[in-house]
Amino acid sequence: MLTTVQQDHLTVKSDLKLQNQVQQWFEKFSLQYLAQGGWSESQLYRLNLALAEGFTNAVRHAHRALPPETNIEIELSLWVDRLEIRIWDYGKPFNPDQIPEPKPGTLQDHGYGWFLIRRVADHVVYERDSDNRNCLLIVKYRLEGQH
Repeated sequence: MLTTVQQDHLTVKSDLKLQNQVQQWFEKFSLQYLAQGGWSESQLYRLNLALAEGFTNAVRHAHRALPPETNIEIELSLWVDRLEIRIWDYGKPFNPDQIPEPKPGTLQDHGYGWFLIRRVADHVVYERDSDNRNCLLIVKYRLEGQH
């Protein structure tokens, strides 16, 4: 059975002003563990972007009707072959597969974040946990096409 190589956890309030803190936390983790593990700068940039989109979606959509003191929890789990990002929110559950992908050349006012996350990641799951939180799981394999 594979065990995690490294793990880190961050809890922040539901505030878009904290996005820089979230991204800097990811960058520090990346420099400590991912950069030496064969991850390309391009992969790390895209993963940081996916994390930013997931955090932004939790604040803007999931926690829209909740107080800004509501926590968002983020966990990074580095395995031998992959990185898993989990983002937990307390919003109402929804099915992201029902968000239509933006059509090339058209404008729409939402949905780009999910489109981007799905394009960056190898595997994305958004589901309700037994503790009444939603968990966005973003999985990226170290070597492209390794899933």
